[in-house]
Amino acid sequence: MFYRISQTLWGDISGEEAKKFGLLSGIFFFIVGAYWMLRELKDALLMHFVGTQGIPYAKMISLVSIVLILLFYNKLVDLFEKTHLVYIVATFYGVLYLSIAYLLTLPTIGMANTVTSPYRILGWVTYVAIEAFGSIVVSLFWAYVASIMDNASARRGYPVILAGAQFGTILGSILTMTMATRIGVPVLFAIAAMAVLCVPVMMKIFTLCYPAPENVVQEKKASTGILEGLRLILSKPYLMGILVVSTIYEIISFLIEYQMKVCAKQTLGATEKVVEFMGLQGLLVNGLAFAFALVGTSFFIRKFGLRTCLILYPSMIACLVLFAWNLPSLYVFLACVVAIKALSYTLNGPCKEIMYIPTSKDVKFKAKSWIDAVGGRSSKGIGATIGAFFPVMSELLFFGSIISLGVIAAWIPIAWYVGTTNRKLVQDNKIIE
Repeated sequence: MFYRISQTLWGDISGEEAKKFGLLSGIFFFIVGAYWMLRELKDALLMHFVGTQGIPYAKMISLVSIVLILLFYNKLVDLFEKTHLVYIVATFYGVLYLSIAYLLTLPTIGMANTVTSPYRILGWVTYVAIEAFGSIVVSLFWAYVASIMDNASARRGYPVILAGAQFGTILGSILTMTMATRIGVPVLFAIAAMAVLCVPVMMKIFTLCYPAPENVVQEKKASTGILEGLRLILSKPYLMGILVVSTIYEIISFLIEYQMKVCAKQTLGATEKVVEFMGLQGLLVNGLAFAFALVGTSFFIRKFGLRTCLILYPSMIACLVLFAWNLPSLYVFLACVVAIKALSYTLNGPCKEIMYIPTSKDVKFKAKSWIDAVGGRSSKGIGATIGAFFPVMSELLFFGSIISLGVIAAWIPIAWYVGTTNRKLVQDNKIIE
């Protein structure tokens, strides 16, 4: 009975595959666990060092910094083999976070100094370090996985990887919510650093268990330059389609979440109550994401196919937009935000990662990094611009809903196109390069 249920939910996964996916899930557990520990701290630390007025500027500085970091990262892609790239990037961030943890303990430039100033560089560095980690390292992990998986294995394995890693997001969120006051922010940074430093160790274990086949010769390819990722995105319609289906939901997600935050402030009043409410949102998102990754992701992808799942996600968001439009209230907005975010992690996310399998190394490691880092931030920026243009809640609800439905109307045919193209690439055994 259990075997039949597991086969229905996760497919026919062999014991060896389960071990392989489990090790990859362990690597991702440490990545997302560290990230979710720190992501809730970045705004609080920036306000502690720089002040609340620094948040809008931090977003702009973060975007510029990400572009510069991506240029350097793309150069590393040309210089190093993919496994070594993971070692280098993860070790760099682990050491960086340990350094920040130490600096936060110093009396003059650390947490003990409560004077806010735009010249307190540590606040800006900390913010960018957390933001960049979420873009670069997560993208690098999935690029690596796509480079060692075929399409059939990915459909079985990606949900397993996500399900195990969701424990990291939940644990990281709980640690930040419950331990920041008890053990202090520097200690949290040190714990996150140790988690990140576990990534190269786990990667080494994985490569020892699953080395590259001896008969496979590493392809030596001339350096394609630090802007090759951008060139590929702009020249390949398939990659432009991936850019849309990977990031456009952020526009709608931001608009609904912004309305939820405004409604929370009006309804709950006290800042502490709003913080608790946002903590509840994080737990619900990660809890739902874990449950769906465990029992739904693999089943949906294998049962209905990649193209249908790519179309299903925007269709479900359209229903949520209409729901929030007709019944605007705090907990309706909460339910919509939780559903959009959780399904983006566990339905749309695995589908977009599978789409990178029939692509070249430059696409997986260069174009993908630009899509994940700059594309996502640009979509959030568009959502923020719309929110600023309609400051009155009733206007934002009406026009935001209309704009969201218009975005979805353009999104669905693009999802159909990339899903169809992916199917043809797999059938013809071709790649985008």
